[in-house]
Amino acid sequence: MRLATVVTFLTGCALILSAGTGGCGPGRGYGKRRPPRKLTPLAYKQFSPNVAEKTLGASGRYEGKITRNSERFKELTPNYNPDIIFKDEENTGADRMMTQRCKDKLNSLAISVMNLWPGVRLRVTEGWDEDGHHSEESLHYEGRAVDITTSDRDRNKYAMLARLAVEAGFDWVYYESKAHIHCSVKSENSVAAKTGGCFPATSWVTLEDGGQRLMSDLRPGDRVLASSNHERGDGGDSDLIYSPVLAFLHRDPATRKHFYTIGTESGTRLSLTASHLLFASRGPCNATWVAAHMWTVFASDVQPGMCVVVTSGQAGGSVGVEHPARLSRVVDVQAREGEGLFAPLTEHGTLVVDGVLTSCYAVVEDHSLAHWAFGPLRTLLRWTGTDRHHQDSSGALHWYSRALHWVGTRLLDSAQFHPWAGQI
Repeated sequence: MRLATVVTFLTGCALILSAGTGGCGPGRGYGKRRPPRKLTPLAYKQFSPNVAEKTLGASGRYEGKITRNSERFKELTPNYNPDIIFKDEENTGADRMMTQRCKDKLNSLAISVMNLWPGVRLRVTEGWDEDGHHSEESLHYEGRAVDITTSDRDRNKYAMLARLAVEAGFDWVYYESKAHIHCSVKSENSVAAKTGGCFPATSWVTLEDGGQRLMSDLRPGDRVLASSNHERGDGGDSDLIYSPVLAFLHRDPATRKHFYTIGTESGTRLSLTASHLLFASRGPCNATWVAAHMWTVFASDVQPGMCVVVTSGQAGGSVGVEHPARLSRVVDVQAREGEGLFAPLTEHGTLVVDGVLTSCYAVVEDHSLAHWAFGPLRTLLRWTGTDRHHQDSSGALHWYSRALHWVGTRLLDSAQFHPWAGQI
């Protein structure tokens, strides 16, 4: 084995031990770290995100009541966190029962409460409801919702408590009454939650000659429209370049999955799975795109009103480097079923898909970390060219992605992963 190959292998091992990615790879931060933000309390009767609780952009649809005798009862887990007070007025332990996702977010929130208000603990007044005390199709019946206060019951704290719940990762938070905050999470069993991969077969990319190619026809070695801006790291304007496809981190032409389809004012419609990353900002969308103002977000976190990076031109037309990237406002987010899972890895870690700039990575919300962690694989592929002549159509993840994901789930805090990472 050549010395250089040995060095690359050892470098890869070092990266695996210090960083984790998975699925199509990971995701947050396009070049620079997010600066600290001042937390803004929620207003009375405000909810976040600003959509109905049981819609795709929030906690999703109701899936049916869970009882102690139902098969789905095994989906619930008790929460015995000593840093949380459970009111449990029924004296049955029901308020402690919840889905794992709800438990994880609640435990994270408990830490935030103690950090902000020393000596104060999080208090749960309502959790899983087995007695029918809530409205029809309440997520309390599925262990996906909790009503919370602080242990001192100081109502002056509740507005900030709601904000802390948003920051802890609850999928929907509602300052419902003067007496409590209502929080809920997505179902861990929803079909959309179990999607892996990245882009459907019908997505298209732009080649160096200006033409388009379907994702299903893309091959290692093809040069596709991408961006090199994050590598420069100086916050300058976009540099669109053509970057070679080195490998597929996931390639499964036959499977059918659910995708998020993001529509913009410019007419572009990007489809990708929940845990995949793309670059977004909160506006204004008429500003010039500057990398320092963009963040990578999970597709499942994209909301109408956000801005994404698009290129001029549509499928079937000519798009080239002479067409600069610009911002376009997201106008709708929908769920649809599609065929095929494709996750191309480019030299620069980015690519333009369906006219929208995306990351090559997923699952962990740190694009810069992901690109760094995949460095040894990119170096190895440049030297060996192995994946330029071989495509895995078995549906399995690339071995490097699998290794990073395995180690990352053991070394990184679960809050850094997409909530459905364990199902990908």
